[in-house]
Amino acid sequence: MSDFEGFPEAGIQFLRDLRENNNREWWEDNKQVYIEQVREPALQFVTVLGERIKTIAPNIHYDLRVNGSGSLMRPYRDVRFSADKSPYKTTVPIMWWEGSGKKMEHPGFGFQISLEGNGMMGGIFGFPKDKIDVYREAVLDDKKGPALVNAIEAVLAADDYSIEGQHYKRVPRGYDKAHPRANWLRYTGLWASSPEIPMDVITSPQLVDVCFKHCQNTLPVQQWLADVLN
Repeated sequence: MSDFEGFPEAGIQFLRDLRENNNREWWEDNKQVYIEQVREPALQFVTVLGERIKTIAPNIHYDLRVNGSGSLMRPYRDVRFSADKSPYKTTVPIMWWEGSGKKMEHPGFGFQISLEGNGMMGGIFGFPKDKIDVYREAVLDDKKGPALVNAIEAVLAADDYSIEGQHYKRVPRGYDKAHPRANWLRYTGLWASSPEIPMDVITSPQLVDVCFKHCQNTLPVQQWLADVLN
């Protein structure tokens, strides 16, 4: 159990209502509900889980700013290149990360409330351009490469996790297709996704314990990436 009592039912209902009324006028009329029932509980959750994560990954950062630089993502969608012009997110995405700089450029842990399914991740969604070659060299390294395989096997043995981030159908040009770890060269990000977290857990005091367990279970992959990329 923890000091966090779970996300309020009113916050989840706000997301449902937003899905049906995703427009600026409704948002402005209901923004205070977002602040009180979604944003403020989310920031409390960031702190409580963040402090727990630090017990297993001392270099993890969290940030309570709400301008997009902090752990809680902004609620506004980038619609410039999307056919869906809905201006607001009906999800609540949060990150805790290890490394200096932008949160999405470092290995960490992610959490998301979504009306389509809630979950956690450990790893990195996409390697920065200056890190992709570092990752590939580590995969091929005689010590770091087997350590990655061991980390992935440990995560998969812990629960019903999936390893994601594969982008290429083929091994990138210039690399040996027959290498025993060539498959991992096809990844442009690498993360372990948790089984779905039921909504009744999202709104309960159990949430921090459940999420912390997912952090513990995905830690081998997150820490391997932190050691290699930071």
